[in-house]
Amino acid sequence: MSVVCLLSLGRCSTVAFRSSTGMVAVRYAQTAAATAPQPRVKKFQVYRWDPDTVGDKPRMQTFEIDLNTCGPMVLDALIKIKNEMDGTLTFRRSCREGICGSCAMNINGGNTLACLNKIDTNTSKATKIYPLPHMYVVKDLVPDMSNFYAQYKSIEPYLKKKDETNEGKEQYHQTVEDRQKLAYRWMIDSRDEFTEERLSKLQDPFSLYRCHTIMNCTKTCPKGLNPGKAIAEIKKMMATYKEKKSAVA
Repeated sequence: MSVVCLLSLGRCSTVAFRSSTGMVAVRYAQTAAATAPQPRVKKFQVYRWDPDTVGDKPRMQTFEIDLNTCGPMVLDALIKIKNEMDGTLTFRRSCREGICGSCAMNINGGNTLACLNKIDTNTSKATKIYPLPHMYVVKDLVPDMSNFYAQYKSIEPYLKKKDETNEGKEQYHQTVEDRQKLAYRWMIDSRDEFTEERLSKLQDPFSLYRCHTIMNCTKTCPKGLNPGKAIAEIKKMMATYKEKKSAVA
């Protein structure tokens, strides 16, 4: 066999190898395209309002997100919007574990935490996100917490003792039974010595008795507690307190 034939055979085999490699690559690409998940594009309608922009009025802005590239929670969608679509979107977040309450907002008509609220995977329905409806809005999804913190401060949410001579020492023991009652502390805490003083502060129509037992608080509580029942128990304590006070008088 001549050198020319050998070279020709080598060239032909090389061309055949390249051709087969190209075919494999094409088939691999076709297979990958066939097995790739179809985009699941979902619309998120988000409340927007910027007080620093003159003439800006509250409006709803629509964002489209492929759920295949997003985490499962509504907070994941908001973070994706802020990071990839609109950096001006403003909202609060912190622990992402349903503990701090920073990402509280109204999602599809219900007050909840964005970090615990799973995205509805029905792509034909838009997810609507608003700030909490009963509070003033600072910007976008950020509510003004001033009134909340003022109310929280007023109930003195900490253990109070009249005798503080042993302050700092591990002395406030509790039974297992007393510990299980702490659904509405500090009112029921066996270690607290200001129960009557706390009850006396509720002697007005704008505190305890503003609750009409609709139970929205229980339905929306992210920790599975029952605030409605706790308020009912405090009302019982209030009745006993009034009877005791009348007897003393």
